[in-house]
Amino acid sequence: MDYFNYNRRQSSVVQIGNKQLGGNNPILIQSMANVSTLDTNACVEQAIRIIDAGADYVRFTAQGIREAENLGVIRQELTRRGYTNPLVADIHFNPKAADAAAQVVEKVRINPGNYVDSKIFNIREYSDEEYNAGIAKIRERFIPFLHLCKERNTAIRLGINHGSLSDRIMSRYGDTPEGMVASCMEFLRICREENFHNVAISIKASNTVVMVQTVRLLVKTMDAEGMAYPLHLGVTEAGDGEDGRIKSAVGIGTLLHDGIGDTIRVSLSEEPEAEVPVARKLAEYVQKRAGAPRVEGTVAPGFDKIKPARRKSRIVEGIGGEGIPVVVSDRSNGLSFEFNPEAKPDYVYVGAVDPDSLPDNIKFIVDAHRWKEKENVFPYFVASNAAEMHNYNASIKFIRLTYADLNEEMLAILKNDPSAVVILSSHHANGLGAQRAFMHKLMAYGCDVPVILNREYKETDVETLQIKSSADLGALILDGFCDGIMLINQDGNVLVTDNCMFGILQATRVRISKTEFISCPGCGRTLYNLQTTIAKVKKATSHLKGLKIGIMGCIVNGPGEMADADYGYVGAGVGRISLYKGKVCVQKNIPENEAVERLVELIKENGDWKN
Repeated sequence: MDYFNYNRRQSSVVQIGNKQLGGNNPILIQSMANVSTLDTNACVEQAIRIIDAGADYVRFTAQGIREAENLGVIRQELTRRGYTNPLVADIHFNPKAADAAAQVVEKVRINPGNYVDSKIFNIREYSDEEYNAGIAKIRERFIPFLHLCKERNTAIRLGINHGSLSDRIMSRYGDTPEGMVASCMEFLRICREENFHNVAISIKASNTVVMVQTVRLLVKTMDAEGMAYPLHLGVTEAGDGEDGRIKSAVGIGTLLHDGIGDTIRVSLSEEPEAEVPVARKLAEYVQKRAGAPRVEGTVAPGFDKIKPARRKSRIVEGIGGEGIPVVVSDRSNGLSFEFNPEAKPDYVYVGAVDPDSLPDNIKFIVDAHRWKEKENVFPYFVASNAAEMHNYNASIKFIRLTYADLNEEMLAILKNDPSAVVILSSHHANGLGAQRAFMHKLMAYGCDVPVILNREYKETDVETLQIKSSADLGALILDGFCDGIMLINQDGNVLVTDNCMFGILQATRVRISKTEFISCPGCGRTLYNLQTTIAKVKKATSHLKGLKIGIMGCIVNGPGEMADADYGYVGAGVGRISLYKGKVCVQKNIPENEAVERLVELIKENGDWKN
């Protein structure tokens, strides 16, 4: 794969009913039903809505044999009504349900973390003999399942989740990308030994950094062993609304930009059909890079693509170094000093405005020819007047550059002027590739100038802006290239654009500005009204900046899937909720009508509440 130019990874082909996954086939879109799998009519109607929205196939939970067998009834009714899209059974703890589902649907997803191994958060030391006995137990149960799937032409997906690694894997690797890959490879090696190749893989996390690193490591590991299985991409428990879209586009979009990904599911805590157009927009946008003019770039020595460290930059008045990335808002097309309290930018670019007309309580950036020496005003240069920078007595000198501007003379200016800060722009059809090439050229030259990432769009649709900017900027940030961002949307509301910038920084875990809600999208296991509950929890806790709160429909997506949440709200039964502090259940089976208030009390008791 070419790091600077889009080339889709060549995976093997998996037959899923009447759809082919992988190879040169289109990237397939999917979603998952959130109604009871025993309610045939509700499942059929929801599947139709999902398919009509543009999904290629639909997944249903099958926690028991009854649910698995009823998928056959759902399959028959959908076929009768003219819908032949493949159905997928989602299995976690019940291998017998997987056997039953394999006989009636086109694909079965199993979770290696709890398919045979145990997941009871009992971390202990395993001897080599005990560890290998665990693998032997997997073989004993998994191989007959593979044979059944081979007989029925049923595809499988190995679905590894960050928070549901088995205790055996956790004992040796911890809750790490290496552990997730090790769990996956145990099953893949058995598939290859049994000559079963109708298999796809997902390897997910709610943390975008972990998710991207893990998938990249998996691809490298498979390449080393001559495997090319297709990949299903997703960010688990991404949430809803703006946060869910941004977080999903950051994680999935970064990997799609790498050329990785054969099917995607955007997991939103909304109606499942709402996921489909988001996924479609994201896949189509990234693939447009395929026809762009080639970007010539060279990866800098020492760069680790799987676990990239933040690029080392000098500090210029708090910008760069190990500091949090700054946010620059462009108000040059309409001077406005209205800001969202939780998304207030650090700097405001106002173009050719006279500095004397500007208030003193905001940091402004003005075009260099209008600059005046004021404590809160800084000059803005472009490549054509870079040579004049040394004439300005400013503590910060912002200069807007593209990859084409980065010649030897410009590198020398940037390296030798300790007050320079680059605003890295691109109008190249392959903007990501050009900006990546710029950053690697800086590193190769030993130039430690801080860099603010800038992208411009013309979107009237807010969702489209969120998807495109999150995929483009998120990929650069996750590669360690960000001392700040400056997002411009010429056809949009600047407050929406500011929100989007802070959302991208939060989703990439480099600047936390609000509460993070790790909420599952719901499925047939969900034990309460998920969307209503999320709204209640958000209303009560959305002011707790930096806190991570998991909102999970059931125990399957409970303490494990919350992974790094500080607190958890988990469905325990009909009308009953359990509350968690980290991964520890501290209050069980609370009446649902008391649960939000009890969650607030729990946060207060542990000293994490702020008024």
